[in-house]
Amino acid sequence: MILRLAQEERLSGAVVHGRLVYLAGQVADDSSLDAEGQTADILRQIDALLEAAGTDKRYLLSVQIILADIQDAPAMNRAWDAWLDVRNKPARMTIQAPLVDPSWKVEITGVAALP
Repeated sequence: MILRLAQEERLSGAVVHGRLVYLAGQVADDSSLDAEGQTADILRQIDALLEAAGTDKRYLLSVQIILADIQDAPAMNRAWDAWLDVRNKPARMTIQAPLVDPSWKVEITGVAALP
């Protein structure tokens, strides 16, 4: 069975298959925020998607973070560190790449397990 959550015009916010939850690239609802604020906004969205799928951040297996400007890494990391469950850290990659909307500073995707 495949469960598609938070469906939009072109994508699903998350897809559940087997015991895994695949997150689409999440961007801030409020793109006027700085990188720290956008990251916090995105992490709230991830919490909501994981909850809808029946899991939470403790079960994140891997996360990929894309920054439009790698100089925003310290700001992004402040929001990440405040949100992270330090006993259940996922594997993580952070890269710099252009994002579709120039106002986006951060995009985050990942994979989580179901408990």
